[in-house]
Formats: sequence, C-alpha cells, structure tokens
Amino acid sequence: MTQPQRTLHEIRLIRQKKLHELRDMGINPYPYRFEVTHHSADIQIMKDDEYPPDVAVAGRVVSLRRMGKASFAHLMDVMGKQQIYVKMDLVGEDSYEEVFRRVDLGDFLGVRGRVFRTKTGEITVEARTLELLAKSLRPLPNLKEKEGEVFDPFEDKENRYRRRYLDLIANPQVKEVFIKRAQIIRFLRQFMDDHGYIEVETPALQPLYGGASARPFTTYHNALDRTLYLRVADELYLKRLIIGGFEKVYEIAKDFRNEGMDRYHNPEFTALEYYQAYADYNDMLTFTEGLFKTVAEQLDSTIIVYQGHEIDFSPSFARAGLFDLLRKYTDEDLGAMTDVKDLYRFARDRNLDVAKGLNYGQVLEKIFGLLVEPQLVQPTFVVGYPKVISPLAKTHRDGPDNLVERFELFIAGMEFANAFSELNDPLDQRTRLEDQARLREAGDEEAQVVDEEFLEAMEFGMPPTGGVGIGVDRLVMLFTGQDSIKDVILFPAMRPIQL
Repeated sequence: MTQPQRTLHEIRLIRQKKLHELRDMGINPYPYRFEVTHHSADIQIMKDDEYPPDVAVAGRVVSLRRMGKASFAHLMDVMGKQQIYVKMDLVGEDSYEEVFRRVDLGDFLGVRGRVFRTKTGEITVEARTLELLAKSLRPLPNLKEKEGEVFDPFEDKENRYRRRYLDLIANPQVKEVFIKRAQIIRFLRQFMDDHGYIEVETPALQPLYGGASARPFTTYHNALDRTLYLRVADELYLKRLIIGGFEKVYEIAKDFRNEGMDRYHNPEFTALEYYQAYADYNDMLTFTEGLFKTVAEQLDSTIIVYQGHEIDFSPSFARAGLFDLLRKYTDEDLGAMTDVKDLYRFARDRNLDVAKGLNYGQVLEKIFGLLVEPQLVQPTFVVGYPKVISPLAKTHRDGPDNLVERFELFIAGMEFANAFSELNDPLDQRTRLEDQARLREAGDEEAQVVDEEFLEAMEFGMPPTGGVGIGVDRLVMLFTGQDSIKDVILFPAMRPIQL
C-alpha cells in the first residue's frame, strides 16, 4: 500500500522528535569532530588486496535501505558516494536501535570499519562503529525520504541558484564546475606570476569610482562621514602603481556594477586586470593570446565545443578592425556616419532594438553587439575603436584621430578582454574625462567621472603602459560549457521572490 506523502511540517516534527529522543538518551546529535581517514574516491580505487584493516569515512546519508537487523546506505562526501553496511551484530544493539534507527536521509554519519566487496561487486565499508555527526531536520530535494516517499524534484534553475547548497547536494555534478573554476583562476595566477607580474590588492571601497563606463553601487561610511562607492574596475588604482614604480602588476578581484542582469552579466563579478610599463596594446594582445592558449592547454581544451560551435585555440587568433567588421556584416560604411541620428536611422531600417536617448558611442556599440558580436565565434581581436567610447586609451598613432589603440577579444560571440595603449598624457586625459562629465550632465549615467586624484598622480609622470581587463566568469563559462553566468557563480544575484 502506498504511504501517504507527509507534509514538510510533519517531516520536521518527526525529525525533531528523533532529535529530542537522542538527547534524552545522552547522545549528542551534533558532536565536535570526527577523524576521517579515507574519502570515497580513495576507497574505490583500491584493489582487493590493498584494503587496510580499518577505515573511517563520513558524509551525508543520500540513500538508505533497511532490512531488519542489517542495512545498506550511501554516504556522500566531497569526492563521491561510498556504500556502507550496518549490521546490528557488529555495531551493537544499542548503537543500531538507538542511533541508526533514527538516521534519516540528509543526516551526516561517521563510520569506522573494514572494506570489503559485496556479492554484487560494490566496494563497501562494513561498520564496526558509527556516530551521528549532524541531524538533518529538513528532507533533501529530489531524494526519497523512506519507503517510497518522494519529495519535489530540485530541478528549477531559479530555485537552484537561490539555494545553491541544495543544488550541490541534489546535483553533485555542479560541484565539478566550481572545482574547474578554481583551477582556471589558479592557472591565470600562475601565468601572471611566471611572467614577472606582481599580484596586488586595491580598494573595493573608493571615494570616487572610475576605470569603466558603469553605474556604481553607493554606500556610506559612518566614521568618515562620507559617501563611498564599490569599485567598477581596478584600473585607476593599478595605474597609480605603475606611476609609483611597479612595472608589471595584476589583480584578480571582485568588481561591482549597478546594471541589469542577463546570461552574461551579474552585478558582482570577478575580473583579472594587468598592466605593464613600457608596453602598448600590441604587446598586450600577444600576451593575452598566450594567456588564453596556456589556460586551454592546461585544461586539455585546445579544441572545445561551446553552444554547438567548435572553437579551436591552436591557430593564431584573428585580428580585425571594428568598422571593417561592421561593413562586412552590414554592407554599410558606419564609419562615415558621424551623427547619432544617422546611426538611429540605420538601426530603425534594420529593425534593431535600440533604446532612445543614447549617445553616438552607445548606439554604435549596440549595433555592433547585435549584428557583429554573434558572428565572432573563433577567437578574434577587434581593434580600432572610436575615441568617444574609449576615454582612457591613447589616440591611434596611425590615425585617424577619432580612433584609439584598443582591442577587445571575442570568442563564441562574447567579449572576454578589453585592452588599451593606456593614455598617459594628463592634459589629454583631463579633456577626455571632462567630455565624459558633459555626457553625464546630458543624462548618460554610465559616463565616467573626473577623478582629480588620479589626474594629479598622472601629472607626476606615467610611462607608456599597456593594460588589459578579462572577465573571469565568462572564461569559466567557456571552458565549462555553461550558457549562463549564474551557472559559474556560486551565489548569483537574484530578484526578490514575489509573494
């Protein structure tokens, strides 16, 4: 006969009753520690003649099959699952009846015993002693409670993001994405260190934000009695270090931008920024290509399939001009359109969704994003950006005067890197930032601000410098095959639940 499905409230009451019973018997359901000698993966690779006399394993109970005076269960640890065999004659009647009978799915259990192979061939730990390490008061998602009772599957994406701890339990393969993320960050750091860069830390709380066209998050410091901003980029502080005498610096850090959210954007994200004195954007292009190739090689992923496209990191990355690409994919010379009205007319004729009230640079970027970026599947450096959207980059040495020395790297239709021959003329920099200030006054909330302290630092002299910023989260998306940035951030920003 099918057992009636219990409500969550009923399950919690039953488990709390077991908790109180354990305490009444003098058993601590939340002990302080347990000495683990082996993980599941350690045991599974052992040969039959290699089993030690005793092992101690621990983990969360994720399956439970009781058979009177003997039971089988599976414990999940950081490396996988391990079957255990619990028999009353071996662990003792008190331990079996008082403790194990009150074990539920989701509890943490520690087991000491010998390793053996069952008749079905599964490597199993035969318990000699067992200890309850943590009593779970709520049922796990997507797992059976007992005797056939099944609770709601944990498959809804939004619920998984909100309750990542349950996602990691119910969908343990998700853990592999974040293990690989840690590897990728380690490879990035190793590459920078191996090339003589010094890792530094700059303020996340800043009296004035800058280094990117973005709206900041605002906070208030009581002791200083002043408004502060969460950084939108590391750039202006890292350049101060170049001015101060460092020649190669980098930072892997959180940046914060008060903007919309989509599959490529999260308001809190991780970026790698690096700056090199006496270098230009050509040097940084070569270095950045080497960085991406090295990460791909270390991950054994020089050829990957992402969103149905095969991407090959082996050849030299392509290089193309921004306006050349616009001409190629639109059959129009957008470089000749110097008035924002012309760009809006073009967008309207192509039925492009471009918001009203944008300035020239914003409309141009929107058109490029809609018509060109999706075509850039293989690694491609896009160069020759307009000065109006690049206030921190040097004017292009080969002209025309309205272009700067800047590149962006695109792969699989996504932007991964942004780089400049950094502007080091303090007078030109002031003019550019004042132009940005006028855009802000005209309503562009993402335009940059005039940072007098940074300009003062530049006036002491800044050497020729190349700088690059890389979106680490997108890099992880690419090499783990994830379609959304939320799938590579453990706790992404979420909209409030509508009650």
